[in-house]
Parts: sequence; C-alpha cells; structure tokens
Amino acid sequence: MENFVFAYPTKNYFGKEAAKQALNAELPKYGKNVLLAYGGGSIKRNGIYDEVMALLQEQGKEVTEFQGIMSNPTYAKVQEGAKLCRDHKIDFILAVGGGSVSDCCKAVSAQAKLTSDLYDYEYQEKKIPQDGIPMGVIVTAAGTGSEQNAGAVITYEEKNWKGALWGTPASFAVLDPYYTKTVPQKQVLSGAFDTLSHCMETYLGTPRQPNLSDRMNEAVMRSVIENTRKVAKDPEDMNARSELFWAAAMAENGILKIGKVTDFQAHMIEHQLGAFTNCNHGRGLAAIQPALYRHLAPAARKQYARLARNVFDVNGEEADDETTLEIALKGIEKLAAFIREIGLPTTLTELLGEVDDAMLRQVADTAVITKGCAKQLTPDEIYVILQEAK
Repeated sequence: MENFVFAYPTKNYFGKEAAKQALNAELPKYGKNVLLAYGGGSIKRNGIYDEVMALLQEQGKEVTEFQGIMSNPTYAKVQEGAKLCRDHKIDFILAVGGGSVSDCCKAVSAQAKLTSDLYDYEYQEKKIPQDGIPMGVIVTAAGTGSEQNAGAVITYEEKNWKGALWGTPASFAVLDPYYTKTVPQKQVLSGAFDTLSHCMETYLGTPRQPNLSDRMNEAVMRSVIENTRKVAKDPEDMNARSELFWAAAMAENGILKIGKVTDFQAHMIEHQLGAFTNCNHGRGLAAIQPALYRHLAPAARKQYARLARNVFDVNGEEADDETTLEIALKGIEKLAAFIREIGLPTTLTELLGEVDDAMLRQVADTAVITKGCAKQLTPDEIYVILQEAK
C-alpha cells in the first residue's frame, strides 16, 4: 500500500427529505447572496426547484440563478458562472442536479476567486486553487460521485479538450434517492455504470496485490451490479436506488482510493471521445471498457483474474499464466454481457452510429496516458483499441 494522507471535507445528508434537513442546518453558516445553479430546467418541471427556492427564501437568501448547465459542461459556461458570482458578490453556491452541474460549479467556485484564467493556472502555471466560494450540492442523478470531491470534468471546446480541473469540494451534499426518480431510466443506468467504472478503474490501479481498499471495492462493485439489475427490472425499487446512490458516493469519496495509484485510462479515452462527439459519459465508458481491458489484462493477469473471480463470479484454477489470463478474459466477457443486459452500448457504432476513423485518430492522439494503468499505452495502441471497439 502507498503512503497516504486522508481527509474528507463533505458532510452527507442521506435519505428522503434530506434537502430540508441539510439547508436548514447549513445555510445559516453563509452570507445572504446565493447562486442557485441547475441544468436545462427539469427541476422546474418536477417540483425540486420550488422546494429548494422555498427553503432558500425561508433562510432570507437573495438568489441569483445560473441555469442551462449542459450535460458536458463547457469552459465557457464556467466563465459565465464565475462572472455571475463576481457581479452579484455571491457568498454561497448551491448546485442542484447531476454530476455535470456539480462539476461546473466546482470550477466556477475556484475561477470566481482567481485573477488568473483557471485552465492556465492549473495547466500552465501547474498550480491548484486553494480558495473558492463555499458550495453545496443537491444531487438528483446518481453515478458520478462528483459531489464527493474537488475534481471537475470540463470541456474546453476551443481546444477540443475534455479533462479535469480542480475546484472547490462541496461542504455538504444532499443524497435523496427519491430525487433520482426525476431523471430518465437510461440516465439512471448509464450513471450506475459510471459508478462501476470508477470502482474498476480504482481497483485496477497499483498496488496490484490484494489490499484492504480493494477488498472493500469488491463489495461495492458487487452491490452496484446487483442493484443496477434490480433497478433495470423495477424502476420503483427505492432500496436498490438508495444502494446505488451511496455506492456512487463511496466510489468517489476517496475511501476506495486509499493507498492506491488509480488507473482511469478508460476515463481519459472517453473524455476525449466526449470532447469530439459530446456523447453520454457512462454510455461512452460502456462502449470502450471491454475492448480496453482485453488489451490490458495480459499485463496484469492476476489482478484481472481476481476481479473476474471476486466480482463477476468466474470459476477456474490459476494453474499457470495461461489459465490465469483465461479467467481474466472470461471476467471481461461477463462485464460485456452485463453491459448488454442493462441496455448500454458495447460498441462505438451502437453509441454513435457512423464512426469516423479520423476522429478516432484525434481521440487517440490527445488522450492522457495514466501512470496507474497496467500498461503504458501509446496513441497508436489506443487507436487500435478504439478500432476494436467500433
């Protein structure tokens, strides 16, 4: 296990009607000017907007609205939000929505306090923001776990870049499983796969020998698979929705990453695919991950075989390297079968329709290479993987 320092700043309010409990307890700690951030307006149609506005008004807050945050939030949208914060002297940001709204607001929070451009500050000056406008998140769509950390995935359209910016972690998060009923079923299932992907990408990092963090992760992954199947069969199963909500938080609150150098190569490839196609994140991962793992398994066959046995219930004896790899590959086929079972795409053609090879070449050439991956891939290898994923 690697050396680590672990601290966790986000207070979680979990359960039915948790928003009222959280806002009544937390809002008095902050000034009167609140930025209320949300996406395309679904919270106005499903009643969450009215509920939150009433709670804000009860606390005597003056609300500035920041709406229209898209599913892949852009850098331009971050700058728009930061300007609102400066113009209205915002004291607190309340993000209401899924991971995209949360991600955008974490970057907004940091940019609003910086005199420098946030992207240049992080990628040119190699600095991480140390200050930001305090914020909280009311989560309506489970999967990303964005509310649990400081990372934000942002699309910089002018640069054809989609990647991580570091912002302000939420001081509190509201996790009401009943809110997840307000989003389409396909989004629930793609979010659940995103959670599973986070877990696998953490598990398949280093160290590669068994460790406590990975043992906990195996339990989370099994729970995600079990409860995704339940929700796919019965969208009204609130216990399964609750389990998926907390699993998404566990995947990204840092606990499963203690002592690890994570993989996240699939995420880096999907981020660039999203930069060029604006595809849904969870569905993009589903289309990429089996093909990627078939390439990586030979370089870490014992680790992939352990995933196959302990999470996907693959049987077999590891008599030698060849049989260990066979078990690992059977696990990957079970992963692909699970993706098909829950109605997600297993190929890029299913995801995008017609696939342009020149675009795939650009994705391969611009994807970040991660050090925790079982094998340090080259752009040419990533291109081959994307071709196999077609």
